[in-house]
Amino acid sequence: MTTLFSLGFGVGTQNSKGEWLEVFYPKPLLNPSAEITQAVSSALNYQNGNQAIELTSDHIKAVSEALASLDSELAELVLQLDQSTRPVVATLLETDAEPKTTPEAYLKLHLLSHRLVKPHNVNLSGMFAVLPNVAWTNEGAIDLSELSERQLKARLNGQILDVDCVDKFPKMTNYVVPTGVRIAHTARVRLGAYIGEGTTIMHEGFVNFNAGTAGKSMIEGRISAGVMIGEGSDLGGGCSTMGTLSGGGNIVISVGEGSLLGANSGIGIPLGDRCTVEAGLYITAGTQVTVLDDKGAVVEVMKARDLAGKNDLLFRRNSQTGAVECKTNKSAIELNEELHAHN
Repeated sequence: MTTLFSLGFGVGTQNSKGEWLEVFYPKPLLNPSAEITQAVSSALNYQNGNQAIELTSDHIKAVSEALASLDSELAELVLQLDQSTRPVVATLLETDAEPKTTPEAYLKLHLLSHRLVKPHNVNLSGMFAVLPNVAWTNEGAIDLSELSERQLKARLNGQILDVDCVDKFPKMTNYVVPTGVRIAHTARVRLGAYIGEGTTIMHEGFVNFNAGTAGKSMIEGRISAGVMIGEGSDLGGGCSTMGTLSGGGNIVISVGEGSLLGANSGIGIPLGDRCTVEAGLYITAGTQVTVLDDKGAVVEVMKARDLAGKNDLLFRRNSQTGAVECKTNKSAIELNEELHAHN
């Protein structure tokens, strides 16, 4: 019997050529039960593989009936899709392979924002190739090649077509609003962001896809693609985390628990727990750092990448010499031994 990695029933938007622009999945499933998988497979005559099946009214009724005794809430949701004036789709992912269609990519982005999977735990390779660049408007997603015609039509009707942005990613809150969060400026959080319970994102905060917060955090800076922020950490106003799409290469940047990035600071290395980066200080992997012991004496000069992921560090700039310094709550001798250990 086929098992599924994920299953989603959605309603979306197509252009005049019948190509998908976006899909909304109100209740995506991760690893659905064998009974649900079998019921849906039989109703849709699905055999295997990763597929996005556009649903007819007959499909919808057959699936709803098959699910009625297994999951009444899901069965009712599927039945509601029969009322849609927009195209509807069932997306079945047998494996976590890279997405090959727009509905597949949108299902995976929903899994992240619904907190069903965490960043880096789902395969998003090749996603940009299947996500169309779309005009996001007050009338929904519009193909860029059809935008001028729609703008003219609106004007002729005495209306204005409001184009919020042109992007491959929509804002998360038009698809998912996670429980227990505050988001001051919703346009600054993309679909595919993972926003942990208790997170507050202020107006200047930004969270990219496949990135986010593990739990309670205050975000007033930028969380770039691929970056995860640990429980209890704060990102000060205007600070930045270097993502894998913005010069970070294959280095996975993260911030541990209980850490602080000061205003207008930045990191190009992963931070451990209880670390602090002084306001205005940007640390890249190649930054020369002077390591100090608990009495302020110089122990060693090394590159910041050698301090990646270490706990209890304070990074600051010496106001007299301009040198970047690092102090630790542990003795620098212990730190030095840890840095040079090969086990």
